[in-house]
Amino acid sequence: MGSISTINTQANVILQKNPFVANKKKKDIVIKVYDLKKVYRVGKQPVFALNGVSFEIERGEFCSIVGTSGSGKSTLLNLLAGLEPPSKGRIFVNNLPIVGLSEKKLVDFRRDQVGFIFQSFNLIQTMTAWENVALPLIFRGTPISKRKKIAIRILHKLGLKTHIYHKPNELSGGQQQRVGIARALVVNPAIVFADEPTGNLDSTTSAEIMQLIQQISRENNQTLIMVTHDEHLAQYADRIFRISDGKIIGIEKGSKNYE
Repeated sequence: MGSISTINTQANVILQKNPFVANKKKKDIVIKVYDLKKVYRVGKQPVFALNGVSFEIERGEFCSIVGTSGSGKSTLLNLLAGLEPPSKGRIFVNNLPIVGLSEKKLVDFRRDQVGFIFQSFNLIQTMTAWENVALPLIFRGTPISKRKKIAIRILHKLGLKTHIYHKPNELSGGQQQRVGIARALVVNPAIVFADEPTGNLDSTTSAEIMQLIQQISRENNQTLIMVTHDEHLAQYADRIFRISDGKIIGIEKGSKNYE
């Protein structure tokens, strides 16, 4: 009979080889942030918009960043999206270190991996709904017939099949934001950044849009990061990152996060 140490070693080998043994699922981390700092100068006085922020976000997570005006939430969003550089720290997106990338590579990163949903919709008034949605595909060189087909398919999915040829001034606020969401999703990005996405909508329409965003992020296994000052809307997220004075002061699960 073998020694206990030998038996334990053999058992460990069996556990490693047996695919039916339940092991803890390895996390699929899409965003890693280490000691992120952003310093601005007001006269000679340094002001920390972010002061030592570190966290990880898994693929397919819906995370909200919540804080009051001036807390650092919008600065954090801009840094994660590669829109501005940090003063210090590292950011990895899909294992790509984006801090220090050239402007051309940052443009490629945003074009290929990122979608944006804005508070003010940012639709072009002279374009129809499908033309607005198809805009990101132009930068990828997608032929017009293909990009129209893709845009129309997404608009159908978002409940706008009768508004494909409508211009923004012919749409309600909620409909315009659905067009904005469709535009963010048209390139099938790994990550969607939403900056106060319901800020211009009434409470009923806001709830509809949040439920839609929540549903889409789950169906497509896309990571969604939303900045908001609204506590009620933040609760739709899988996790809520609370930020104050440039620091993450708490992380919790959203109460409207339904399985």
